[in-house]
Amino acid sequence: MTSGAPRVTPIVSDSPGSFAWGVWNQRHPVLIKQIRDAYPYPPAAHEALEALLAESIAGDIQKLPSDVHDFAMWEQWCDDQYGRPWAQAPFLWAESYFYRRVLEAVGYFRPGPLRGVDTFAPFKQAELATPLVETELTALDALAGLGLSDQRHAVLTASLWGNRADLGFRITAKGPDHGAPEADLIVDDSATAWVILDDAPSAVVHLVADNAGRELLADLVLIDHLLTTGAAVQVVLHVKPQPYYVSDANGSDVVDVTRRIAAAPGDAADIGHRLWAALTDGTLQLRTHAFWCAPLPFDRMPTDLVMELSKATLTILKGDLNYRKLVGDCTWPATTPFGELTSYFPSPVAALRTLKSDVAVGIGLAELEQLDASGAQWRTDGTHALIQVRK
Repeated sequence: MTSGAPRVTPIVSDSPGSFAWGVWNQRHPVLIKQIRDAYPYPPAAHEALEALLAESIAGDIQKLPSDVHDFAMWEQWCDDQYGRPWAQAPFLWAESYFYRRVLEAVGYFRPGPLRGVDTFAPFKQAELATPLVETELTALDALAGLGLSDQRHAVLTASLWGNRADLGFRITAKGPDHGAPEADLIVDDSATAWVILDDAPSAVVHLVADNAGRELLADLVLIDHLLTTGAAVQVVLHVKPQPYYVSDANGSDVVDVTRRIAAAPGDAADIGHRLWAALTDGTLQLRTHAFWCAPLPFDRMPTDLVMELSKATLTILKGDLNYRKLVGDCTWPATTPFGELTSYFPSPVAALRTLKSDVAVGIGLAELEQLDASGAQWRTDGTHALIQVRK
């Protein structure tokens, strides 16, 4: 972050009743039960999951076993958090480490019959089989009949609000789709994003994905639109290298969702087949990097990833977690300029994010006062969103 930014502290989880505290004490117990029910894990895995849950709620942060493949990497990323109470560690760091520990508990990287089996695959696959996905695929029949500006609005906002389809968030939410009131777009810099692409003769877009399932479906439709309309000559889609945050997308999810789109009737099938062809001819490239599962903000990206993203005409960052890593998961005043906090990023950047955690920046004072006066939990209930762009 820039040296001129106001001094703030990282968000932690030690305040009872806070959003971060609720993740550990309300969401994670439900999640651990769902994981235990999802696969026929052996007794040792069940015991390890229960021990992790107890440690994360009331214990101190323990190291990974020294024989794991990524031990040295986590030593570099640890930021002296080992041995501290989980609740006193930065929320961003602790959450990411918790999911790495979940994989260790179930033996994801260890030899055995369930090695490499996505811990969260049953949740993601079940979502793709819902009637809601069928409805969204059928709705694509209307897209081709729209003018270009309406198509752009439709695909971009679908990708934005697709971020509401976050299985981790919905674990402890109310109602069929988290029971939120009507959504509200607080900041809309979408016109700037399209200007950046329109001004580039051969635009290359990098999209850093968030969730699989319905959100990834909408992201892939956006990617197809960029390629078929010539807004981009190439799109690079970045996904996680391993299961992460319940529903985060990995390479297998891209294949599953692309197949699901291609298997639908109508215009959706055409989109699915175009995406498949784009993946095979290189106009849509699928990439990953270990840092996407790091517990660190993006201003600490390694040099190779900085160099890769510096080639982008525009980088689109999807979702709440990527937003927290982009601006820093800190107690920023909400009026702190978005451009100030993202000036380090190596390319023009667009954040498409529904609000599901405390951090929020780049909001006008009048808008902020109105939101705060509403009495709604607008920062965390998933009903409000931001499209923020820094050229």
